[in-house]
Amino acid sequence: MAREQRRALLELLQRPGNAQCADCGAPDPDWASYTLGVFICLSCSGIHRNIPQVSKVKSVRLDTWEEPQVEFMALHGNDAARAAYESQVPSFHYRPTFSDCHLLREQWIRAKYERQEFTNPERQEPYSAGYREGFLWKRGRDNGQFLSRKFVLTEREGALKYFNRNDAKEPKAIMKIEHLNATFQPAKIGHPHGLQITYLRDNSTRNIFTYHEDGKEMVHWFNALRAARFHYLQVAFPGASDTDLVPKLTRNYLKEGYMEKTGPKQTEGFRKRWFTMDDRRLMYFKDPLDAFARGEVFIGSRESGYTVLDRLPPSTQGHHWPHGITIVTPERRFLLACETESEQRAWLDAFRKVVDRPMLPQEYAGKGRRGWSGDSQRPCGRAKGGRLSLFQWKPTSSINPNLGTVLEVRGGGGWTVEACGRRERLLAPGLMGALDTARWSLSLATGTFSVAPHCGPARPGL
Repeated sequence: MAREQRRALLELLQRPGNAQCADCGAPDPDWASYTLGVFICLSCSGIHRNIPQVSKVKSVRLDTWEEPQVEFMALHGNDAARAAYESQVPSFHYRPTFSDCHLLREQWIRAKYERQEFTNPERQEPYSAGYREGFLWKRGRDNGQFLSRKFVLTEREGALKYFNRNDAKEPKAIMKIEHLNATFQPAKIGHPHGLQITYLRDNSTRNIFTYHEDGKEMVHWFNALRAARFHYLQVAFPGASDTDLVPKLTRNYLKEGYMEKTGPKQTEGFRKRWFTMDDRRLMYFKDPLDAFARGEVFIGSRESGYTVLDRLPPSTQGHHWPHGITIVTPERRFLLACETESEQRAWLDAFRKVVDRPMLPQEYAGKGRRGWSGDSQRPCGRAKGGRLSLFQWKPTSSINPNLGTVLEVRGGGGWTVEACGRRERLLAPGLMGALDTARWSLSLATGTFSVAPHCGPARPGL
């Protein structure tokens, strides 16, 4: 009898939807909740064990199953459970995967089955109301101490603020939603609920490290930030679909860790630094919890002259770690060294994923100056005949770093535009996505697009 039940369960695993964990998407789940009717992975089964009033779990292969339990699993399954428990998940709400931290997966499971937030929209108020106020532990920029600070998120003002004192009338910092990112960093921050918030300050990325003792509260803050970003982007890009917007709400870093680096002359000694790969930006810090990066470099695509080598030049000296990496850009080479071969492979994989990916038009606009530093280039130009076209910078290796090839989005019947005294080739709007075209149109309409006969370090309006 037990063998027949096990065979029936294994057959159920072959049904559509059951071959991945119902909660995190991990392949080949071999556990199940026989009270919820879902197949789950080992990691998520541990979370289910902590809510026994809702979920009771068994191993598909190792435990003994009773016939009614197997019949219950046959009547339900992962697809049916998603239809029941995820019927009203907001588009902005983060759906964790098996690669996400324990906190995100735990609170996702509790939100679905224990609190049933996605079948009762009124229970989503803590992160969907457009306003949130509370206290988080924040790390001091200079002394490194975590102190309780009041945070206020207001969608109406498009900002997240924090205050140094409870009775303070003016915030210590105002973080604009349009430039804000949040990512959980429990290991780096040293707390299981650690959240890293980044925003632009004077064209530099400012890091803020926070946590809350209550994991549910911290995840509510995270999803409230995503909701604010989502609603901002909906207004900014009315023609964009939710599918276009959701990937832009928050992003995780591609890779972080220690490497050694040398200076631009490549004759200085190598120094150990903490590196963060944030999409196409490679930043380095003296300490992982530094408020600002010591420098950063933009990594473009292979067709733009970027490549990555798994070695250092033969004449290189001064590095203590043996596993070298050379990042080749159109302007110079960046020399790095890893402590272990496995770390070298991991960094090479991260770099090559970026280099092998063609650049999008808006990524040309976000490219900074060459070197371990740099602000973004400001889109700039003149319009003749009282009309204006929108364009972006595409730096190339064949011209002066202060110039660039203009990619233009034309309106009406088209017109002539000069950028920095040069006429350049055009890019038809059809080659850009609707989201990118809307981005530039909004910048012009709101006055955040800079028009000038020269180039200067700044960022475009969005």
